Amino acid sequence: MTIPHVEHAGHDHVHGDGCGHAAVPHGDHVDYAHEGHLHRAHDGHFDECEIAGHVPHTGHDHTHGEGCGHDAVPHGEHVDYLHDGHRHAAHEDHYDDH
Repeated sequence: MTIPHVEHAGHDHVHGDGCGHAAVPHGDHVDYAHEGHLHRAHDGHFDECEIAGHVPHTGHDHTHGEGCGHDAVPHGEHVDYLHDGHRHAAHEDHYDDH
């Protein structure tokens, strides 16, 4: 998993507790779902925080969807579900880590 350093330019909204966007724990930081993608604070600005490549989540026996009990986070053209401290997205016959 590689997370490139891509600054989200022109971002005038400060994310944090009570900002109105879904907080997503991600490794050693917290991402915020905003405008269909994820932002994280970094040295006085916000970066895009996306995993590069295809990372299947193996051993996932739970089906996500409306009413599954996990928070849904819009992400581009699909929906991720917060589960076990990360995001899962349906992909073909399995889930990917996002």
